[in-house]
Amino acid sequence: MLPAGADPGGGLRHLYALERPLRLLPRGAALALLALLIAALWWSAGAVPALESADSPRAAADAASPAIGDFELYARIHARVAAGQNYHVAALQEQRANNYPTQPFVTVRLPGLALANAWLGPAGVRWAGIGLLLLNALAALWLLRGRARLLTRVAAALAVLLGGAGVFAAQAALVHELVAGLLLSLALLWHRPGHWRASLLLAAAALLLRELALPFVLLWFAFAASERRWREAAEVALLLALFAALLWWHAGELAALAQPGDRLSPGWSGLAGPALPLLALAKLTGLLFLPLWLAGPVALLPLLGWAGLGGRRGWFGILWFTGFFAAMAVFARVENFYWVMLVLPAYGIGLVLAPRALADLLRAATGRIQREN
Repeated sequence: MLPAGADPGGGLRHLYALERPLRLLPRGAALALLALLIAALWWSAGAVPALESADSPRAAADAASPAIGDFELYARIHARVAAGQNYHVAALQEQRANNYPTQPFVTVRLPGLALANAWLGPAGVRWAGIGLLLLNALAALWLLRGRARLLTRVAAALAVLLGGAGVFAAQAALVHELVAGLLLSLALLWHRPGHWRASLLLAAAALLLRELALPFVLLWFAFAASERRWREAAEVALLLALFAALLWWHAGELAALAQPGDRLSPGWSGLAGPALPLLALAKLTGLLFLPLWLAGPVALLPLLGWAGLGGRRGWFGILWFTGFFAAMAVFARVENFYWVMLVLPAYGIGLVLAPRALADLLRAATGRIQREN
């Protein structure tokens, strides 16, 4: 959200002003964090391949499986909406016909992406996504101005481009999480003190596409309220109220069209564990080209980079990413791995910052004081 130079209020002023906080840790805390990091990297090298192996033997299809894939389902729904049909009618009919659950109401996506495809066409949505990706790369350059060398800033922009490369795929206009992630990443990177409305509009657009963007907005409200930025907090609260009204309307439209025998979702209590978001990142980013025993630890390292950034944006980023990963670990089933796209492409910036963060941590652990920025 805001850069390190922001003026947060109350008791958080000093905390948010800290640049590169890892180098300021007491030696004991730095040693403990370093040990935790080593343990986490070691664990991820085994846990990610184990989760993939445990999931792979499942039957590809059975009597309860959908008759078509998600891409085909959304393509059919979007085509019907583009032809003038009511979104909820089209979505329910297609999901019923192809053995998808329709209850509870969150099993039916919000209409935002279908309407965007109807207005702009799939090609238009893809080009809009490419534009968002380029803006994210520019925002990454802006984020690190005066805080890192030019080479690091360029590497961060490249990490963003690689993290969002899925937008170039032919099916990009059908992936709610991909487009919502581009919007949330830009909202995170582009926010400036006293100029939050552009980010608010981006977050609102993400909510129209996927309700999983809600934790981002709730965290934003918590930050704004804790900093006594009452006007900003009020506008974020208004967005939350409007979103609640949207969900109420969406649920009502679906309830009016419900039929006996509608299929119920198996639920979202997968308890797949913290290896799931790392496996998802290994599948959906450039880490796909690495062996899983290596991709797992590399997928974990951006958390260190964001933790070492400091400033309000660094704190917001680390809470957003770790919180979302924790939610995936508890609620997502293994087949919901695509949820992780909500944190992309901004998450990848942390990988570029990880070497600097590790150096800060090692200096603190060895009792050395780092003086340079």
